[in-house]
Amino acid sequence: MTTSARSVDMPSGDSIPALGLGTWYFAERAGRRAQEIAALRLGLDLGMTLIDTAEMYADGAAEELVGEAIAGRRDEVFLVDKVLPHHATRSGTVKACQASLARLGVDHIDLYLLHWRGRIPFEETIAGFADLIEAGLIRHWGVSNLDLDDMRELTTVSDGCQTNQILYNPARRGPEYDLIPWLTEQSIPVMAYSPIEQGRLLDNPALDKVARRHNATAAQIALAWVLRMDGVNAIPRAADPEHVRQNAAAADIGLTAEDIAEIDASFPAPTRPRPLEML
Repeated sequence: MTTSARSVDMPSGDSIPALGLGTWYFAERAGRRAQEIAALRLGLDLGMTLIDTAEMYADGAAEELVGEAIAGRRDEVFLVDKVLPHHATRSGTVKACQASLARLGVDHIDLYLLHWRGRIPFEETIAGFADLIEAGLIRHWGVSNLDLDDMRELTTVSDGCQTNQILYNPARRGPEYDLIPWLTEQSIPVMAYSPIEQGRLLDNPALDKVARRHNATAAQIALAWVLRMDGVNAIPRAADPEHVRQNAAAADIGLTAEDIAEIDASFPAPTRPRPLEML
């Protein structure tokens, strides 16, 4: 079994898998370590070759776990990592990346993101990203949790942003009003984190009804709903192999117009601008 071959194109011309692997909350319990590593390795086997992590996750321990999981398989992986905003000065960005590389045990990161906006000007962070690219330590850079005004400002500084990683799922549709359309116009893909709202969507009657029609779970339908859009990829967290298999199967669910209408009735599309939500 492998996932759907659908991919998402970045402005650089590189393609990334539409469905990847998130690692938020990984490496927080020693007893789950072997299971979490097995989940990541199975994900790679199933074609979910984008792995997302961050220096913030478990204070760097998640990066160490990812490094162990991909040891000997680095060439298969599109590796995404993030710098904390208070580290994101020009020199601080470089130092943070070097520390992440050491924990990961790799020589480069494919896509390095500003985790959210802080007080440090974009110019400084982007200069740090440029230094890292020149040194061969990262291939591309992007951002996370930036709303429309932030993105507009960012693009006055540089046109090199490759993605905006945001909270997006049926219960968090605010970005559809203005942020996602603007990103689409700029050919900047969306990377959706928490696409099943950390499990809080599992009891929704509309998702459950659609799931029964597809012999699927509500979580799979929520994930298929996120993946229905071109230019959007998703990075659900799955800490055990069975959950990874279920996520992989969601990539092949084709939602019908009736399915979409029922989900829309339960989770209406936004009719006005909303502040970007974060978890």
